[in-house]
Amino acid sequence: MTMKKVFLYIMVFVYVAAGIYHFVNPFFYENIMPAWLPNHSFCNYAGGISELILAAMLLPERTRKLSAYLIIAMLVVFLFVIHIPMTIDFYRTNNPGLWITIIRLPIQFVLIWWAWLYTKPSKA
Repeated sequence: MTMKKVFLYIMVFVYVAAGIYHFVNPFFYENIMPAWLPNHSFCNYAGGISELILAAMLLPERTRKLSAYLIIAMLVVFLFVIHIPMTIDFYRTNNPGLWITIIRLPIQFVLIWWAWLYTKPSKA
């Protein structure tokens, strides 16, 4: 088994785990959503379902590329809707959790790069 395949299965596991966590601990996600976003509960469950579907779509080769692009789109939306505004807000309010939000920003770019690897066809 190639390393690319191993990392694919790890990615699937990460998104399945994150998707399930939306249902296990919805308040974790709902509490970090911006106040202007309507219906936090619906957004949380929609996000969890989306992550589960995208994880499943990574497995078959014929849907992998589409799933990877959709994961990238999801991560970019999260970056601009949740992560960057939260970092700015934490900075403005001298929130002691600022360091966590700063660390999360480059992690988003790593996750985007990781998904990008699966937009390319597999070498036989």
